[in-house]
Amino acid sequence: MSKYLPSIRALQAFEAAARHLNFTRAAIELHLTQSAVSHRINDLEELLGVQLFWREGGKLRLTPAGEDYADTVRHIISDISLATERASFTQRQDTLTVACLTTFQSKGLLPKLQDFIQENRDLVLRFKTIDPKKNPGRPDFDVAIWYGVGDWQDVTVYKLGDETVFPVCSPALLEKGPPLRKPEDLQFHTIIRTGTPLLLRDDWPFWLQRAEVPDLEFAREMSFDLIQTAFQAAIEGLGVVMGRSVLVENDLKKGKLIEPFDIRLTSPASHYLVIPKGLETQPKVISFVEWCMATFSDPL
Repeated sequence: MSKYLPSIRALQAFEAAARHLNFTRAAIELHLTQSAVSHRINDLEELLGVQLFWREGGKLRLTPAGEDYADTVRHIISDISLATERASFTQRQDTLTVACLTTFQSKGLLPKLQDFIQENRDLVLRFKTIDPKKNPGRPDFDVAIWYGVGDWQDVTVYKLGDETVFPVCSPALLEKGPPLRKPEDLQFHTIIRTGTPLLLRDDWPFWLQRAEVPDLEFAREMSFDLIQTAFQAAIEGLGVVMGRSVLVENDLKKGKLIEPFDIRLTSPASHYLVIPKGLETQPKVISFVEWCMATFSDPL
């Protein structure tokens, strides 16, 4: 092991420069001067005894040693950042960190959040967006809202009620296109489908079976990897999407979307409150859980 360890400031400068391959951009990100970034990286190279960057014709490239070092440093910086957040915010009773998927945050949570804010004026809210493509790893939140069947280990879960799925579309779609009086009419419309790491197949096959047209074939389909963009495509009148009650409630109330059929299917999956073990008794967590259960347990 090296007798001397590099400073965290030097590692931050190197990681930012390695990511941008540009000292000026790294300096802007770190609120430093370009000269300060250059000095920190020079000091790091002297400490390591290796060259981390090649500078050719005004362009920056990582050396093989720099590429290998950057991979390790990137993980170290990320781990330190997460650990710092946990130490700084988890135990603070005036700050509540909520992690959830983008679609639930924008479509389900934010339209109703004002009530919680009014009831908890002294609480500072911090929101983190969950990336469904990544393993969540160690919890860096006080409470999260996950989507699934609630079978996660080493956490406390509360189901936010049953959810139903059903087709929705823009009113404009029916004004300019074929009618949607019965499920069979879907074959004349563009169907919007979704496929994400959390939904290996969407809910269309299950709903068609519930509507007693399991073999219906769609003439046209449009696919999105994010549910939020699929919903937005429907709002823009591009087709018919399979809605989830908790996610389309606000758009239905505002008239951005309509429900052409009175046929709904209860989904086997739902949104759940997820709390790391040991945080269940914190007052700020209890307040958020109680509000969520009262607000979302009876979906549209």
